Amino acid sequence: MVRKIDHSLLDKAKINKKDEFYTQLSDIERELQYYKKHFKNKTVFCNCDDARISNFYKYFVENFKSLGLKKVICACYKKVDFEESLKSKSAFYYEYTGIEKKRPSLKDVTYFEGDGDFRSKESIDLLKKSDVVVTNPPFSLFRDFISQLDKFKKKFLVISNINAITYKEVFALIKENKVWMGVNMGRGISGFIVPKHYELYGLETKINDLGERIVSPNNCMWLTNLDNAQRHEFIPLTKEYNGNERDYPRFDNYDAINVNKTQDIPVDYKGIMGVPITFLHKFNPNQFKIIKFRKGDDDRDLAINGKPTYFRILIQGC
Repeated sequence: MVRKIDHSLLDKAKINKKDEFYTQLSDIERELQYYKKHFKNKTVFCNCDDARISNFYKYFVENFKSLGLKKVICACYKKVDFEESLKSKSAFYYEYTGIEKKRPSLKDVTYFEGDGDFRSKESIDLLKKSDVVVTNPPFSLFRDFISQLDKFKKKFLVISNINAITYKEVFALIKENKVWMGVNMGRGISGFIVPKHYELYGLETKINDLGERIVSPNNCMWLTNLDNAQRHEFIPLTKEYNGNERDYPRFDNYDAINVNKTQDIPVDYKGIMGVPITFLHKFNPNQFKIIKFRKGDDDRDLAINGKPTYFRILIQGC
């Protein structure tokens, strides 16, 4: 059965600042398999996670020895718990080095003086002594989150809405080859666990065997600066520009041709091309370079025959 895309839940979450979308263990395992070499002797910081319920924490604890980890730190914002029975009086964090309890109780954690927000001094102090950040940050604060990671030059693997590609803070890092998309996106992320007080609506909802409420918006991705072999695979090019110029109209306000699908990038065109943002999922920095995003020479959206196109990334072959 083909999964239909419904963005409404995450769109409403952004507007209403509802950020309690918890990642399933199966999705974490599916992505983390490509980065195992990056974790040996490292301290992992899950700075938006409650160690009692987080599947990120569970993954790293269960794979602590095989990954060769040094430590796992989970930090919890005071409002992050979505079950009434799990609510605590304050924000807290928990550190695991292989000898502590795998699933702590409230008597085992260390409480913050503040609210545990990832932007707080207490959380930043933990960030500074960590090597890699892996979490599902609040989508409504993603710009702040990614800017903080860049500021402190941290390695990371995080989940975000695909639209985060269009944020100037994120695209600038992608253009400079400091950040790239992970392996799984869209339907490759099967869904998120949401609290009981969240409305279950849309075409992709279910309650699983554990009683967890799952929504599958199909518009999320992994974003990272951890290298993986997949991002160095060349995109196979089979289309030709010469003789098919009508299929590749030129933009009114930039000297480049429009390419509607990544698979239609012509093998024989050496100039600049405008491709859809989903190109970034296949982007190989050894095959193409990114010129700019969305705007023409007049600083307006790229247009063809006076009609703006959907967001385009301008690229050129290396």
